[in-house]
Amino acid sequence: MTSSRSGARPGAAGLAALASLVADETRAGFLLALLDGRAWTAGELARHAGVAASTASEHLGKLVAGGLLTEERQGRHRYVRLADARVAQLVEDLAAQVSPTAGVRPRTLREAGAGSAMARGRTCYDHLAGRLGIAVTDALTGLGLLRQDTGFALTDEGVGWFEGVGIPLVRTGRRPLARACLDWTERRPHLAGIAGAALCQHALNANWCTRIGSERAVKVTEKGEQALSQLLGIQTETLR
Repeated sequence: MTSSRSGARPGAAGLAALASLVADETRAGFLLALLDGRAWTAGELARHAGVAASTASEHLGKLVAGGLLTEERQGRHRYVRLADARVAQLVEDLAAQVSPTAGVRPRTLREAGAGSAMARGRTCYDHLAGRLGIAVTDALTGLGLLRQDTGFALTDEGVGWFEGVGIPLVRTGRRPLARACLDWTERRPHLAGIAGAALCQHALNANWCTRIGSERAVKVTEKGEQALSQLLGIQTETLR
């Protein structure tokens, strides 16, 4: 009988290599920062992580080579971003396995405030997350626009709602129209996929939400409170 340990299982080497890329605190910090969906320069990420530029460059090279990041150069600047939505989903899913209270406690009131803002509302790559994302997802579900009982899926009424609000659902590639993304602070799924991305982009373009600080946190504006109340019945105090 051949021992199961006599050879590597298919895909084991690739999985181990992927895990090793994420199993470094600096690289993990870069991936979390890039969940805002924007391109960052190597210098910005170095300052964000508190490491030397040369150290950041070495780590970024590994993430690019491993397929987790893509890069482009403009003049002297090197910009990096997450490779695609699948990488963003992987990072967010991994983050959801870690307790929000794990690790070092905030050292200053500023750090505590930033953490609170991220929990209240943020972008997860290209869709809304935090309490804001959960509130929107729950409202869509409660109105019969989104189904969660048989997997995440927009109903016909849901597709019509997006069209009626003026949020186009452009279907490209194999990305699903709606997908559940486990929220790492709320421990519940929020809406991702084409619909989640379209809603987030509309919220930012229509000034329903505005970015705050240098990370992924977003704040619902007065205009956004009114719109989300009228369109989805979300109570204002839920958004603050």
